[in-house]
Amino acid sequence: MKTKGIDGILIETHNWGSTVAFWRDLGYELEFETDHNSGRLRHPSGGPYIFVAERPQDHSLQVILGLTVEDASQFTAPRSGTVVRSFEKQHWPALQMLLADPDGRHIAVEAPLPSTKKGIRKKRAAKKSVAKKS
Repeated sequence: MKTKGIDGILIETHNWGSTVAFWRDLGYELEFETDHNSGRLRHPSGGPYIFVAERPQDHSLQVILGLTVEDASQFTAPRSGTVVRSFEKQHWPALQMLLADPDGRHIAVEAPLPSTKKGIRKKRAAKKSVAKKS
């Protein structure tokens, strides 16, 4: 399975405020901010979102491209790259894999969380229960 292309770009910074001001001056709008000096910006004209995350001064800053796939179980990493971290559940409801390209640059690949058949059955049962009561 191929990716759907670049969906977002992670930009690490040592100064959240100045970095967000920089991107706002370039026309990006703050879509949401977390409570730990990170947040997502989008441009009104479209394109990938930018996620800015503040890191400690001793952290080596990175820019990481984010690609998306429809189904993590159907994705095969390119042979010319290296899987740094297999798909793992993240706190922003998604699965994420971290790849390294042939030059060692990190690329994040995200997929939606798999839907559970158990959860689907519960929803269907709840709908039938409501329909019977009506």
